[in-house]
Amino acid sequence: MKILFLHGFGAQPGGFKPTYLLSRGLEVLNPQLSNDDFEAAVVAAQDAFNTGQPEVVVGSSRGGAVAMNIDTGLVPLVLVCPAWRHWGEARIVKPNTTILHSKNDEVIPFEDSVELVRKSDLRESALRPIGSDHRLVDEASLNAQYLAICEAAEK
Repeated sequence: MKILFLHGFGAQPGGFKPTYLLSRGLEVLNPQLSNDDFEAAVVAAQDAFNTGQPEVVVGSSRGGAVAMNIDTGLVPLVLVCPAWRHWGEARIVKPNTTILHSKNDEVIPFEDSVELVRKSDLRESALRPIGSDHRLVDEASLNAQYLAICEAAEK
């Protein structure tokens, strides 16, 4: 399965999460996104999406905001602690979106994702509380991300 993984602010392609997903047998497109220019990050993500034609788009933190601001058509989204309040214009997500977020996130409040689910008219089950912090790199969180990606692709 091919995914487009959009990294968070200050992160680089080839980070811990995309490397983990590669180790699980996924093909991972992981473009460099500008930290200084949100619109340039959106353009880079859209280009990667159009060229790579992934089956699922995963956005982590700021990468979640980027994912919300590109045209993914019917391709499902998996958003990891999405920073949608801080970047971009998108304020809702499409029905085939899953959100993973820690209730103890010290960077992006869990309540932001609760609000995003409500505004988007998603089922409450679209929001999955996992992990103990913003990074979500513990084994259980990484497994939950992998499973959410696989479930999204099957829909």
